[in-house]
Amino acid sequence: MTNRVTRKFIDNLPKAELHVHLEGTLEPELRLKLAQKNHIDIGTTSLEALKKTYQYDTLASFLAVYYEAMAVLQTEDDFYELAFTYLKKTRQNNVRYVEMFFDPQAHTNRGIAIETVINGFSHAAQDAKEIGVDAHLIMCFLRDFSKASAYQSLIAADPYKDKILGIGLDSDEHHNPPLKFATSFEKAVSAGYHITMHADVDKVDSINHIKQALEIIGVERLDHGTNIVENPDLVEFVSTHQIGLTSCPNSNKFLSQDMKGKEVQTLLEHHVKVSINSDDPAYFGGYINDNYWSLAQSYHLTQEQVVQLAKNSFETAWITDSQKKAYENEIKTYLTNFS
Repeated sequence: MTNRVTRKFIDNLPKAELHVHLEGTLEPELRLKLAQKNHIDIGTTSLEALKKTYQYDTLASFLAVYYEAMAVLQTEDDFYELAFTYLKKTRQNNVRYVEMFFDPQAHTNRGIAIETVINGFSHAAQDAKEIGVDAHLIMCFLRDFSKASAYQSLIAADPYKDKILGIGLDSDEHHNPPLKFATSFEKAVSAGYHITMHADVDKVDSINHIKQALEIIGVERLDHGTNIVENPDLVEFVSTHQIGLTSCPNSNKFLSQDMKGKEVQTLLEHHVKVSINSDDPAYFGGYINDNYWSLAQSYHLTQEQVVQLAKNSFETAWITDSQKKAYENEIKTYLTNFS
């Protein structure tokens, strides 16, 4: 295998996506369409003017735009259209398997019933099988909401448990450490959910939060989390226990002016199961293949490194060993046939 990485090689490489927020796939075109359909004033009827409002350079400024945009999501059909539009893009990116985050509190807090959200997204995930994508849902708690709100969301989602694969934690991390949500995550584990948590890059107390997530909460994956390289003991821990990290180069560059490519390379060198993902592709300039390509170009990744990132995405997915083996064989076949 040559070391030269091409866009064609990345585009056609089988891969999984484990870190994407469905609300973060709301492109301006769909937002405008849904605003008009639901008679919601978003301040403009011009697509170009709407695109210009997508401006942010910190997590807080991004979240302000992000949450405001969600107002156009009103009906089960809206949630379905959002998710299925994204899922069609995953097929174009040769994503074979995807686990998708969603934030029910962002919707129930504005009067949308939780069943509207879950049923719309779940229906899209079911229909994705028809286009060759195996899709599943991860329900996230918003960490800047109260711990009581998280617990209430978990209880409210119980009737729809068969439609949710795992529980995550996202939004503003400052003053909202993992331990704030220990009770809800303990209940989630006892209910049979997989668990993961965001550990956003370069935040206050990053290492302490990572330690809480790994050593106390006991997460199966760590989302973002590349600050872990600051602590060799924790790097050894995730390597030994095969705990996956989901890095998102394009969003990292937007919010921290650094893709964290050196950190990704360091993690690969230490046999950590780090993968590449798109995070909020409508807001950060690209879907999963764009993220692979940006990282490969900026940090001169080899084909071997790119292939390992794709393998890691399947190896840290919440699927059976036989499924992992099947996807590994797909990658092997691809490498044999690629020219």
